[in-house]
Amino acid sequence: MLRVGILVSGGGTNLQAILDRMDDGHLTNVSVEVVISNNRNAYALERARNHGIRDVAISPKEFETREAFNEAFLAKVDEYKLDLIVLAGFLVTIPEAMTRKYKNRIINIHPSLIPSFCGVGYYGLKVHEAALKRGVKVTGATVHYVDEGVDSGPILLQKAVEVKDGDTPEILQRRVMEEAEWVILPQAIQLIANGQPNN
Repeated sequence: MLRVGILVSGGGTNLQAILDRMDDGHLTNVSVEVVISNNRNAYALERARNHGIRDVAISPKEFETREAFNEAFLAKVDEYKLDLIVLAGFLVTIPEAMTRKYKNRIINIHPSLIPSFCGVGYYGLKVHEAALKRGVKVTGATVHYVDEGVDSGPILLQKAVEVKDGDTPEILQRRVMEEAEWVILPQAIQLIANGQPNN
């Protein structure tokens, strides 16, 4: 059984996609041990509680220094003895000590086809704004391992999504979530847990 921790900052739609795939039997051999958010008001924590999963809120704002937060954050993650950490819309930079300690055990979902529209400053709607501004016809999402860089770790899965005439950043964001993110993030966890994707 793969012990998974999911890190989120907002609504938790990617978290919900993972829970739905567990519920319908498409994601197997996985136990979500904890959902951690930097935002006490994140709806994702409510989703965790509704599923009987432990929820934890820990924010950099509660600490005098980023170093103090990083130390407490890593200690909190360590408590759950996780095999895999999933960043599902987590808007806090992962401490370097954590990327070292959990090397090849942290994955992230990014809302573009890396290496396009990724790296420092590319998150949330900014990614989709950049894609539309550039005029690309195809975008998508990428699940990748997390290393010391930003969106620079090895790619695990990608899925393309068509950009349509009249798309706004919000419309495109929603399509990328529905057609790519919510599909490949559970698939990536299934791949890690069982050695093969399960569609």
